[in-house]
Amino acid sequence: MKVVVVAGGTGGHIYPAVAIINKIKEKEPNSEFLYIGTTDRLEKDIIPSLQIPFVGLEMKGLNRKNPFANFSVIKKFLNAKKKATQVLKDFQPDIVVGAGGYITAPVLYAAHKLRIPILIHEQNSIPGISNKFISSFASTICVSLPNSLDLFPKEKVVYTGNPRSEEILSIQKKKKSTLGFDQGKKLVVFVMGSLGSTTMTEKIKELIPAFSEKDYQVLIITGKNYYDNYQEVSTPANVKILPFMEDLICLLKDTDLLVSRAGASTIAEITAIGLPTILVPSPYVTNNHQYKNAKELEDHGACRIIQEEEFSKEKVLKEIDFVLTDQKTYYKMKENSMKLGKTNSATHIYEEIKKLINNK
Repeated sequence: MKVVVVAGGTGGHIYPAVAIINKIKEKEPNSEFLYIGTTDRLEKDIIPSLQIPFVGLEMKGLNRKNPFANFSVIKKFLNAKKKATQVLKDFQPDIVVGAGGYITAPVLYAAHKLRIPILIHEQNSIPGISNKFISSFASTICVSLPNSLDLFPKEKVVYTGNPRSEEILSIQKKKKSTLGFDQGKKLVVFVMGSLGSTTMTEKIKELIPAFSEKDYQVLIITGKNYYDNYQEVSTPANVKILPFMEDLICLLKDTDLLVSRAGASTIAEITAIGLPTILVPSPYVTNNHQYKNAKELEDHGACRIIQEEEFSKEKVLKEIDFVLTDQKTYYKMKENSMKLGKTNSATHIYEEIKKLINNK
């Protein structure tokens, strides 16, 4: 099988794309891959480091605040589409798989014009601009959350879950004691995205001194851009602060409560392992999709939501205390979260890919 995978911008797009590649490799080890991404986002470093052949194309997202700036975006789209056409002609893939990000638009449009089968995966509850555009000519559309089924053409859409969730099940647990925490005490992890957040940095810094009175332990992952902002804070003995953690998901398997943004990868991870979570959706994302991601979990009793504007020392401490001490609520959240997890998602997507190739 020869597969082109295109995704970019954030880990929420890149890691599901990698999970699909890994599943195809598992099922068909002789498959060939080419990953197409942007020249200036995370994938340009992550994908080559995984020994996956990579081609970078210059592309930008639409500017919602200044429509006049989109003339240059259209020009980049046309240039990227032209280059993608040549790359696809040279590689001759059996299928092109898109996993989100604005880079998918020109590449999948080029694939459409070349009559190559297209499968896309939507991680969020609300589709992004690129996937909305692509959905009209994609052959199959896979979605992570059941509420997304109604947002795409019924004859094309399939509920598969997020492929990252299946991969997570096989990852080895990392004990909290490896970070110097007491294995016998509960651990609460705070993480607000891989890069962090200006607003949440200030709010979390106010929380830190209050943790000295708690009998649980706290790990705060600041994001690489904000670690220095925490150096002035007096840190209690039961709190540790890190800028980034490559194997965070391994530690989450030995975590008691997560306080996090509500990105697609986070949703996949917590539902795969049934981790009770307090979600703080980012209000700065397209179509407020993080809130809608979180709301679907809350509606199923799988998380609790605190809006960013409501995030305060008093409210957060009260919520943490409630979740950790009310055993009935805690285990119900855990159970409900696992019910939403799709543990065969990558396999399901692989099967959809095979259908398209066999029917070509």
